[in-house]
Amino acid sequence: MIYTVTLNPALDKTVEIPNFTLDAVNRITTLRTDPGGKGLNVSKVIVKLGGKSIAIGVLGGTTGRRIADAMDALGVETDFTFAEGETRTNLKVVDCVRHTNTDLNEPGFTVTQDVLDGMLAALTNKIQPGDIVVLSGSLPKGAPVNTYGIWAAACDKAGARVFLDADGQALQYGLETKPYLVKPNNYELSRLTGRTLDTVEDLLTAARDIIAQGVKRVVVSMGGDGALFVSETAAYRAEGLKVPVGSTVGAGDSMVAALAYATEQGLDDGVTVALAVATSAANVMCSGSQAAERSAVDELLPRVTFCAL
Repeated sequence: MIYTVTLNPALDKTVEIPNFTLDAVNRITTLRTDPGGKGLNVSKVIVKLGGKSIAIGVLGGTTGRRIADAMDALGVETDFTFAEGETRTNLKVVDCVRHTNTDLNEPGFTVTQDVLDGMLAALTNKIQPGDIVVLSGSLPKGAPVNTYGIWAAACDKAGARVFLDADGQALQYGLETKPYLVKPNNYELSRLTGRTLDTVEDLLTAARDIIAQGVKRVVVSMGGDGALFVSETAAYRAEGLKVPVGSTVGAGDSMVAALAYATEQGLDDGVTVALAVATSAANVMCSGSQAAERSAVDELLPRVTFCAL
């Protein structure tokens, strides 16, 4: 089973504003809402790929109920904890004329340690050896910076393979527990190392350094420049696919979803690389943070190119 954990979910409101301009009145031409937060995005994509996951998260208030109902409508199994507070709403502004995507993200409500401890205990009681747990996204107010480290260690002890997709201190502390897979983007990996990683060679070296610390797999997403897939025994560089951009929200989450699905299915390296790149590109073509259909992914698969490094 794949479990996705979203400790700071959101209702994503995506608006299209041609020629979006600061200090001016802007007219919205289209609007859509989607249940959001990185783990929820992963679960949304997994179900489209034909897999199954259980989405775990903490929700609050009317917005939280809307998210829970929307996930149910998408056919995603959930195990949400409801707490005091109101789940945040994030605004995504897409300008199709200037080709920009602007995110305005609320901080979310405060989650107590008791709530977090209860959620972790419930999760570890469910885990069976070989399960996958995806820890991704920002931490809510009230959560210690080492929360992902604590959760990763507990899930690993229960027999799960932990996939970590985080940034800053959340990523740093999470890495100390040596998760099975981490997926930083090039900017996050630069922040982690404390230096700008300008080239593929720099990123590859940094990824191999993480592997040397005990992480099994590192995937570095590089936006339109593709991605690096690094393990103890192999490394690949995949080229980015040129596709019409609907929204870049959730592109990295889509890649994580494909990696989790491929790992659970036991797919080989080449198939995994191709599926991850095609899934990410297919979701870039969608508006908002909706998940692309499997048919769209399959159409892109023959276009994926990659090489061993």
